[in-house]
Amino acid sequence: MSDYSTRAAELLANHRDSIDRLDAILVYTLGERFKHTQAVGRLKAQHDLPPSDPAREERQIERLEWLAKEADLDPEFAKKFLNFIISEVIRHHEILQR
Repeated sequence: MSDYSTRAAELLANHRDSIDRLDAILVYTLGERFKHTQAVGRLKAQHDLPPSDPAREERQIERLEWLAKEADLDPEFAKKFLNFIISEVIRHHEILQR
């Protein structure tokens, strides 16, 4: 393997290691987020509050779009990602209210 190929392989391995670490951070962060949303869902169920809060959800989407722009991430992707998370949270809250 040439020096160039060896260096490219090292760089590739370094990028992949970083991606793996970031994937772990994402998974653990989502796990922590869902612990809190489950607590919110239980609180809402105990106090007969609706499982969804459209005004807050809209504020969160706007906030995430702004954060995405700041992070140089496609805001549309960020919006889709948060909408997916919100729909899962609402589904969990609806289950808790049964």
